[in-house]
Amino acid sequence: MNETTAKYKQQAAERAVEFIKPGMVVGLGHGSTAMFAVRRIADLIGAGQLSDILGIPCSVVIGDEARKLGIPLTTLEDHPEVDITIDGADEVDAKLNLIKGGGGALLREKIVAQASKREVIAVDASKLSDLLGTRWAVPVEVVPFGWHPQAEFMESLGAKVTLRKHADGTVFETDQGNLIVDANFGPIEDPGSLAAKLTARVGIVEHGLFVKLATDVIVAGADGIRHLIAE
Repeated sequence: MNETTAKYKQQAAERAVEFIKPGMVVGLGHGSTAMFAVRRIADLIGAGQLSDILGIPCSVVIGDEARKLGIPLTTLEDHPEVDITIDGADEVDAKLNLIKGGGGALLREKIVAQASKREVIAVDASKLSDLLGTRWAVPVEVVPFGWHPQAEFMESLGAKVTLRKHADGTVFETDQGNLIVDANFGPIEDPGSLAAKLTARVGIVEHGLFVKLATDVIVAGADGIRHLIAE
């Protein structure tokens, strides 16, 4: 991530944090943009400008950072309804559908998103696309047992599939102990239809197509900050 991209991500994240009010249960997404949001929330709490906040982290990494920074945390078991979630995205289409999961936390991110009254996505302008899949493959979380047939299933739908690995060649595992395969479908004309096919397949735990989940998208770029609202 270059310095300019990081600046725009931070601007978008910090604008998104402005929607948080005292007393809210807040979903804390995963990834670099969510990390900017977590640090801003902690700064506001420390300055006495934000109070009575409870966070629900979407990953172990974000949870660890939030605890370190003094953000009180809770769980969906104790608070099954989330007032607002602040998260990033890998790609956003004109209808505010998303591809998420570049950081590997898509399962927990989607669980928290669907429990949220408001899902606010913060991105830099490079994440906008006319069609999902133009710039990003669809991350798909699969159980380790029999993962290869799931990859073949996605290939039958037209994807080029790659098992995600770390830079050292070891296989990436999610916080749930599952695997991620990145399925490059190319531009996706109907993300809802593809999402339904992936969801119906046994062995696929969850996929990174977030269809009709975002309520707001904050976009930061060279022309300033825009607030997009789902229809």
